[in-house]
Amino acid sequence: MRRSTNRKQYLIGDIDAHVANRLLGTASDVVLVLDRDGQVLDLHIPDEQLATLLGADWRGRAWRELVTVEGRDKVDALLADARAGQPARWRQVNHAVAGQDDIPVSYTAFTLADDPPARKPALLAMGRDLRATAQLQRRLVDAQQAMERDYWRFREAETRYRTLFQTAIEAVLIADGLSLKVLEANPAAEALFSRAPGRLAGAALLGLFEASSQARLQQLLTASRGGGLDATPERARARLASPPATAPDTEYEVSIAVFRQQQSAQLLVRVRAASQAPAAGRRGARAGAVASPDSHLHLLEAYERQTADALVFTDAQGRVLRANTAFAELAQLAGPDAARGELLDRWLGRTGVELNVLLTNLRNTAVVAAFPTALRGEIGIEHEVEIAATRLDAGATPALAFAIRDIGRRMEGGERNSARLGRSPTELTELVGRVPMKDIVAETAEVIEQLCIETALQMTHNNRALAAQFLGLSRQSLYVKLRRYGLGGADAANDGDD
Repeated sequence: MRRSTNRKQYLIGDIDAHVANRLLGTASDVVLVLDRDGQVLDLHIPDEQLATLLGADWRGRAWRELVTVEGRDKVDALLADARAGQPARWRQVNHAVAGQDDIPVSYTAFTLADDPPARKPALLAMGRDLRATAQLQRRLVDAQQAMERDYWRFREAETRYRTLFQTAIEAVLIADGLSLKVLEANPAAEALFSRAPGRLAGAALLGLFEASSQARLQQLLTASRGGGLDATPERARARLASPPATAPDTEYEVSIAVFRQQQSAQLLVRVRAASQAPAAGRRGARAGAVASPDSHLHLLEAYERQTADALVFTDAQGRVLRANTAFAELAQLAGPDAARGELLDRWLGRTGVELNVLLTNLRNTAVVAAFPTALRGEIGIEHEVEIAATRLDAGATPALAFAIRDIGRRMEGGERNSARLGRSPTELTELVGRVPMKDIVAETAEVIEQLCIETALQMTHNNRALAAQFLGLSRQSLYVKLRRYGLGGADAANDGDD
């Protein structure tokens, strides 16, 4: 047994310094040989790119001076543990890099010699480059934040849908496209079909109408399956199987639109009195409620108190009929009535452009979703907004509805269009229609110029005199651009000419 132990010690002790250096470099990304006071005697960084980023030679400098301020206490703790012979622990510190993000490195330290002579190796620190881990963490946080934003956006959209669905004067049913079973019904539909709340779900759609009307409704279903929500809804006249006692002979107009949800077809069915006679309304106001051509204005009264989104109704030319309080606040108006009679493009982006695009799309598709633009207030404050619009064909007077949401808070870093533009082609193309082309070109030129300067500085190890030659610039011109972009300082004394 003793012979085996001696043989093992002999093999470890026989490793020369070159092999030991390679072993340490394989096991870690940064190797520091330190004296007992924590000054760097030697270092080994196998990765040339990492060595270039970390910059100047660290030999002769205190280890704690090589890290950012918040990491110095961690370095002191590592040195104290190593001197005391405590078990090695890993601690993350950051190394500052001019003009770039800090480089995170996880270090551990241990003793090489208990009582070495002065300025002789006493401690060894080994570090692992955590840039890949930090990048993954940033991606995870970004993904979580994006999921959180999507979650709340869907919750808010569901709240708006529920508010409109529950408060609509018109009877509305959601039915399965295959089984024709009712999935949901608003209070107006429950009142119209004389059902208790929640009792319409599961009922056969065609069974709600008398037998003589079911053939017409079958034809209506066949015709509606060729379109969708963005198509003009198909309509047919029908009578109810159990009409209200107050209107036993009333004929109703039924319209059906098809939409897809979770890879299945569903039907949006609307029922109203064909003669615009009294029909079912909201809870607490069902009896005697009249569905007028301007019923969307009544919806606004209920909606404007339950949402922070700006809501505007206009005529077919974009002239405001009515707006809610949220729009008045966004447009910096004294009140909602101040917008009445004005063209909506008075506040939207560039005068005439955005509104014309919206009106054209609404004429063609009836629905516009997530249209990005800017909204100018009366006192000049501009907001990044997203618009969802739809065409309201019900009633004698067609109208347009615009839901406007301020998205400035959810933009990355709170930046506006005046901030630095994204570098990817996708991000730049998304700005078309929101920012004039000359501004996009100007900002893109600045981004490219900055990237070229950063690359030249990296290639020349921050030697600005050589970088100026690479870029075909005079040294003074390069200093001016460095100051403009805040890159690596613009001190001429550090131009690396020595």
